[in-house]
Amino acid sequence: MERACGSVHDMMNSEVRQNRIGSRLKSNFSKEAKMNVLKSAIVGLALVSVNASARADVIADWNNTAMDVMKAVNIAGNPWTRSMALVNVSMSDAVNSVQNRYSRYIPELPVDPKASAEAAAAAAAREILMRQYPGQKERIEAAFAETLKSIPDSPARASGIDLGAKVADAVFMERQSDATNMPDTYRPLTTPGVWVPTTPPLFPQYATAKPWGMESASQFRPGPPPALNSALYARDYNETKEMGGVKSTKRTDAQSDAVRFWTQANLGPAWFQAARQASARHDLPLADSARVFALMSMALANCFIIDWDAKFQYNFWRPITAIRNGDQDGNDATERAASWQPLNTTPMHPEYPSQAGINAGAARTVLEAVFGTGTEDFVAIDTSDARLSRKFTSFAQMAQEHKEVRIWGGIHFRNSLEVGDAMGRQVAEHLLANYMKPVR
Repeated sequence: MERACGSVHDMMNSEVRQNRIGSRLKSNFSKEAKMNVLKSAIVGLALVSVNASARADVIADWNNTAMDVMKAVNIAGNPWTRSMALVNVSMSDAVNSVQNRYSRYIPELPVDPKASAEAAAAAAAREILMRQYPGQKERIEAAFAETLKSIPDSPARASGIDLGAKVADAVFMERQSDATNMPDTYRPLTTPGVWVPTTPPLFPQYATAKPWGMESASQFRPGPPPALNSALYARDYNETKEMGGVKSTKRTDAQSDAVRFWTQANLGPAWFQAARQASARHDLPLADSARVFALMSMALANCFIIDWDAKFQYNFWRPITAIRNGDQDGNDATERAASWQPLNTTPMHPEYPSQAGINAGAARTVLEAVFGTGTEDFVAIDTSDARLSRKFTSFAQMAQEHKEVRIWGGIHFRNSLEVGDAMGRQVAEHLLANYMKPVR
């Protein structure tokens, strides 16, 4: 969440994981190449196996295709959530242009009750992915052909394909003015002639982008972070300092393993894995499945917009900066640690509020609104190595772990996570109250 496409942290985590595997295998290049092919196959089989009880669901299938496409071109973070929202909103609007079960994001779209809803959904997802990632045409077309195998060749299928493409076009064009592709004009804060870190922040233009179904990026902007001389700040400072340092003696091995698992490559996809498994277990009809994925995708895409608004409004320092300057914050309860390093590599954007917190609050709220707050067993599988996984018994449990690992990893303060969680809930509640509402 906090790390976006191409972040140093993700590359380091990937290298660490590959180096550990390589050292265990002690294999030559040829064997490593074979192993990589085998690992890819295992990941695919594992992702299928956790959803083995699912009936054919075009919505879940095309979510997997979208994630595969973006993984192939190394898309993550802010742009990843935008693409997932484009795909899922288009599919939901396409399905409801046939079935009219839930209100549509673009209500003026054409309707065709005689069309195939499955064909419409697949065609909508295909159209969005082809427009964004034309270099992945072969992968996208193969997925489309696979979907069509389960839909009888008929006028309804042809009409659905035509309808889905039109819906996707409308959604895609509506989001062309969302300002996410504006030039990066971030201006580093410095004094002329004084060196500052030269790596620019990730996607600063998202701070002024247009959210999905909200008035502005600042609609749910929180108040400022705690004062540096406050007891709250000292509490959080010392917790992260003790638990999140690379040489921490208080963090357990299990907590360190959790930190290493929750890379950017897993944080977002895990919520979609959870949604798919829950949708299959509850045997959701097509329109209901489309609604769940659309609402969650919109919420997560909004999180990367409203959080960036707040982050660049307050520009609050990260733990590595704060802890190495603990003697300059005016707080007697924060002792400086001159050589302190976090377990995680620090993301290239401000600390407050937490992206992990806001995403956890948003995704959990959407899923609990549909499936309830009780027991919900599911598995989150590493998208690169299927031998690694995390098992959960509720959405709340995974949301809590997503927040805790940011402290255990040394890149966040607890208050930032709590504020972010509250923001995410606001985003989700707003969307649930105003979009994809039952029409009959």
